Amino acid sequence: MSEKKPDRLDGPSRSDGSDEMKRKMRIRPSGGYRKLRSFQTTTVIYDATVSFCDRFVDKRSRTVDQMVQAARSGRQNIAEGSRANATSSQTELRLVNVARASLDELLLDYEDFLRQRGLQLWSKDDPPAREVRAVGRGLDRTDASDRTDRSDGEAYARWLGSKDSALVANALICLIHQANYLLDQQIASLERLFVDGGGYSEQLAVARIEKRKQDRTDSSGATNRAEKDKPACPLCKGLMVLRTAKKGNNAGSQFWGCVGYPQCKGTQKLG
Repeated sequence: MSEKKPDRLDGPSRSDGSDEMKRKMRIRPSGGYRKLRSFQTTTVIYDATVSFCDRFVDKRSRTVDQMVQAARSGRQNIAEGSRANATSSQTELRLVNVARASLDELLLDYEDFLRQRGLQLWSKDDPPAREVRAVGRGLDRTDASDRTDRSDGEAYARWLGSKDSALVANALICLIHQANYLLDQQIASLERLFVDGGGYSEQLAVARIEKRKQDRTDSSGATNRAEKDKPACPLCKGLMVLRTAKKGNNAGSQFWGCVGYPQCKGTQKLG
């Protein structure tokens, strides 16, 4: 009968404080951006901007590419930031700020479109602007089904599908203001999360710093204990210091050696 090998799990457990650190560090859930109101709103803005440029802006103008890319950046960076959330709060915060800046650029493009053509820009209190904002507040956000191929654009079809370029531009300006408000709230929340603990990468950095501090403390404590227990030289009764053997059978091991070496060759085993 063969001898049963002892189970390693039955042995004494080793703990150097790393277990507590592992419990604190967790990769947070990431993704889920399709449920963010900011992402849903910027999806409408992106789709409507592509349509707007196709219908109302000269295709030879550089403005077309600039507006479409700004609208795309406002949407895509929200998604990329959400994916990065698991490992780095700082990365998500940076990407969401990029999305916010892109929408500001797009906002100026629509305002320029109206101004350069002598078209009216709605104020926030104009009845049409209030109607557009009311649609966003009235949308059903409780549907938990997959939104991969869905958009809230249909809810704004009476404005975004209009043949009146001023009506479409003003409606999109309202939507951009709504998206910017949502992103401002999102950025404020991310800033709080980053300050409180950050993502996995930030937690690793903190853990690394704490480990280095602990290592220095342990090393300093060991040195202090060794200095406190320093023996006197057995030959000259002088001071002794820790030395490391460089050759021979004991190469690499430490021992006490007289500070008067080579005049005094007194040694003593460590411990």
